[in-house]
Amino acid sequence: MTTTEPNIEVEIPLDPNAITMSINGKSVAARKGELIIAAADRSGDYIPRFCYHPRMSSVGMCRQCLVEVEGPRGPMMVVSCMTSVGEGQIVRTETEQVKRAQEGIVELLLANHPLDCPVCDKGGECPLQDQAFSHGPGESRFIEEKRHYEKPIPISDLVLLDRERCILCDRCTRFADEVAGDALIQFTSRGNNTQIQTFPDEPFSSYFSGNTVQICPVGALTAQPYRFKARPWDLAKIESTCTTCSVGCRITLESSRDEMLRYQGVDSDPVNHGWLCDKGRFNFESIKSNQRIENPMVRSDGDLVATSWSVALSSAASLIAQAIKDGGPQSVAILGGARGTNEDAYAWARLAQSLGISNVDAQFDDGLPTSLFGYAQATIDEAAHATTVLLLSPDLKEELPILYVRLRDASEKKRSKLIEFVPKQTGLTRYAWKSASYEPGRQVSVIQQTLTDPAVAAQIAQGSVVVVVGRANLAENDSFTMAALDAVLAIAP
Repeated sequence: MTTTEPNIEVEIPLDPNAITMSINGKSVAARKGELIIAAADRSGDYIPRFCYHPRMSSVGMCRQCLVEVEGPRGPMMVVSCMTSVGEGQIVRTETEQVKRAQEGIVELLLANHPLDCPVCDKGGECPLQDQAFSHGPGESRFIEEKRHYEKPIPISDLVLLDRERCILCDRCTRFADEVAGDALIQFTSRGNNTQIQTFPDEPFSSYFSGNTVQICPVGALTAQPYRFKARPWDLAKIESTCTTCSVGCRITLESSRDEMLRYQGVDSDPVNHGWLCDKGRFNFESIKSNQRIENPMVRSDGDLVATSWSVALSSAASLIAQAIKDGGPQSVAILGGARGTNEDAYAWARLAQSLGISNVDAQFDDGLPTSLFGYAQATIDEAAHATTVLLLSPDLKEELPILYVRLRDASEKKRSKLIEFVPKQTGLTRYAWKSASYEPGRQVSVIQQTLTDPAVAAQIAQGSVVVVVGRANLAENDSFTMAALDAVLAIAP
């Protein structure tokens, strides 16, 4: 008897959000809700823009990203940063009508824009400068006197404002409001007098003010430490990691003539989204500080005196050898410091191992015990997309500013609910779904009471949970923090 296998056809469901559209005659796959300008970027069809930024909401203010879309009544121009894609949509970005509109926008922007390119810090990396060549009319019909303002205005110790250069793209104000949560810079006046300003007698005192300089499409906002120091083509650039805190933001180190001149944020999706805190962005100035110790120092007759590396290393080796001879390897300890790299820690550990020294540590009793690494570890991206985030940590805005920005974004966009346990209010308190305060040393009882609340328990049961843990107070023994973490994991494993 012969049997045959039944012919079973399995239907694989298609993505209900996937659509197909056409851009300049090319078929492009996109998703419902995606903006035309984002789909064009992926397909390699560049659409000029000034106000659009992929990490912030679209406002359609500059009108430079106009494209032509085929509709029921024929082709019509739309703003691509405000228009979503659609199934079968036909988009053209380089028609004569689109080109004329873009030339007109550039001409109007340049009507009052000063000819500061030879001295402007943005010269050489300025979108307005580039698009004046690529999408501009080539000449202007405006011969009237341009408007003039006092320049520059220091709106903080780090950021300077040249108001006549501003093209009112709304990037800096949206960043301050949407990303940083410090709405300290805004439009003032109306009509032809509209300008960017801070509140009267209040500086732009945001921890993230330097980002507005980087995303400004013109030279309206400039950084005081970099102003008039170099041109972009003079800079040697290398990508690296910020070492100011443990977040590890992606940055570029930019130097000229053997001098570090600025740090710029790199858009790394799992980490910092291109943003930097001002501590990380401007701490390169410490490199050339006159208070920096540039040479090794050895104590002689009670005073530290500068010496050469060979002498310093020889002195250190002699002291270590003598200590081991007198008291054995256990009489020597090596403290690598928490600010070193993993490679630094590995080198110290290998040195200690070769000498038989077991007293090696990478911190100065300011962290948590190494047993913490026995717990499952979460990434920054996982924390920013978790259903619930429990905070057993110090003020993240002060200690880990970019993690603060990521978690604030998660809360504001309703991806996550934050539950914090703090001895006092923090930068995230106003964004937390629930904030429970405790007296130092009494974390465990407050945690147990809060997490057993039916509403909190229901929230935790809904999905993934990430715990951000750290010592809220360095004067408090780390055993309290570890006990608090164990209490959380006992209830919300």
